[in-house]
Amino acid sequence: MPGTMLALRKTRPERGAELVEIPVPEPGEGEVLVRVHAASICGTDLHIFDWNEWAQKRIPRLPMTFGHEVAGYVERIGPEVHHLKPGAFVAAETHISCGHCTTCRSGRAHICENLRILGVDADGAFAGFVVLPAQNAWEVGEGIPPDVASVMEPFGNGVHAAFGTGGGEDLATNAVAVIGCGPIGLFAVGITRALGAWKVIAIEPNDYRREKAREMGADLLVNPTEQDPVVMVLEATGGSGAEVVLEMSGNPRAIDQGTRMLARGGRMSLLGLPDSAVTLDLNDQVIFKEARLQGITGREMFRTWQQTTTLLSTGRVDVTPVITHRFPLERYEEAFATTASGRSGKVILLPKE
Repeated sequence: MPGTMLALRKTRPERGAELVEIPVPEPGEGEVLVRVHAASICGTDLHIFDWNEWAQKRIPRLPMTFGHEVAGYVERIGPEVHHLKPGAFVAAETHISCGHCTTCRSGRAHICENLRILGVDADGAFAGFVVLPAQNAWEVGEGIPPDVASVMEPFGNGVHAAFGTGGGEDLATNAVAVIGCGPIGLFAVGITRALGAWKVIAIEPNDYRREKAREMGADLLVNPTEQDPVVMVLEATGGSGAEVVLEMSGNPRAIDQGTRMLARGGRMSLLGLPDSAVTLDLNDQVIFKEARLQGITGREMFRTWQQTTTLLSTGRVDVTPVITHRFPLERYEEAFATTASGRSGKVILLPKE
């Protein structure tokens, strides 16, 4: 194997990135070196590329290699790695937990008190190779194509939001509203359809993404710039509202609307991150409804990964309509522009190594 590799790195505190040649990292104790097959771009990567206010406050050091949604082949294993062998094909769980805090020891490692994120706090995957903790390398079984494996991490966000911390029993035979149909919202449309939702309502202002939601199985498409989504959901459900609302947009107004379209006793999963304060009618739309509002972050380690594997490997959910573009790593500027255009689903970068 080569001694050096190309890596897309954030080298300066300004917009953009640089493709540079750096040494291939060595796996330490309990770690594996993965030869990257594909790495997809997400909103976090756009923030880092643009070097917006969030990235300026969040990124701990420069230079750093970013990118975290990745799948590839185990090239080398470090000491004390016993369950993986070179050649294994894996996808990465990107939440790196400490394993010893109270949250980890209570079985909730995905919200670890000392959480680190691949491609944010540790060098990431827009490169020929990436080092992962061995426990974060999920071996991908048969039935999941390599490119699809590279989006298992964000797909898992949709799975976690759909199931919530319960078993997802409230999905079957009920109406579900998905607010915001970026890639994770589109995944959620397909997931809730596969889990037996009676009606899946997709709420999205972007024409391209609404049509993608149709491809993923949405029954009703709502453009919130032209239609009142609360009225549309209530009409579609005979006035009862959606038993489950999956809020993926982070838009403060949409979050408020989500509580208003939610059925009494219903569940609202909140994955989208608002950039300003959110005002809610807690009395009528939450408390008197006995609504359950639940924050969602990452994936439950590793229950969500098992659910994700089952949904993808059995063909219950086909994510290929969401994977819309593939670029070699050298064309990263075009790839990031495509991701930001609003006319793409998941954009995948493919290293040459």
